Amino acid sequence: MKMSLDRMNAKDILMRAVQCDQAGRILEAQNLYQDGIHILMDLLPGESDVAKKKVFYERIKEYIERAEQIKERIQKHVTRGELVTNIPIVENSVGNSYQSLFGAYLNADVKEVLIEEPYLHERHHFENLVTFLELLVKNCRHLKYVRLVTKTDQKGSENQREVLEQITTDMSRRNVTFSTKFEDTLHDRKIVLSNGYIIKIGRGLNFFKARNSRYSLGLCDYDFRKCRQTDVDIWRAKNCMA
Repeated sequence: MKMSLDRMNAKDILMRAVQCDQAGRILEAQNLYQDGIHILMDLLPGESDVAKKKVFYERIKEYIERAEQIKERIQKHVTRGELVTNIPIVENSVGNSYQSLFGAYLNADVKEVLIEEPYLHERHHFENLVTFLELLVKNCRHLKYVRLVTKTDQKGSENQREVLEQITTDMSRRNVTFSTKFEDTLHDRKIVLSNGYIIKIGRGLNFFKARNSRYSLGLCDYDFRKCRQTDVDIWRAKNCMA
């Protein structure tokens, strides 16, 4: 019975993967392909029918090849591009909210976003992430999928996962799938938009200094917050993901 349910689950996931793939939502498609492949791989040892096992192998191979093609396509998208603008942020400067820096690139053409942010440990890290997600949802009315890649917080992994689960639930209420992937070797920071733009920030999303007091200007409007020195590079890929 369980195997039958797992098969149906895998079938539904892989059908959604193909639909997303055909719609140009390749980040979400890649994630769904991988989920479906894992279920099929788990089913293989328990399948005694040789013919069905052969079909499983063929399907798994087919989906793995497609997932790898998407992976290569995303990698080419990230590495092949031209610099549009460089924005140096001076130590203690203000007026550098996410909207001010790159809000113009977050538009209705953005359906998917990849966020690589290694450090999500402290409360202000999560607040910065939520502030950026608010901007995404507000500016990108066709947004469907956001993938976050980050490191595991070795000292507070349970709290980290709880917060990210809360974000996942809240994003789903806005019809946006929020997916988290943990890569403990992650170092680089970047934001990849499906409209062809890539945002690289030296300090990632966490370049704001702590406020002098909790109830001070900058509590909600990040243009009032003092910043740490960093650089923001906006790239435009020749071949966009979508």
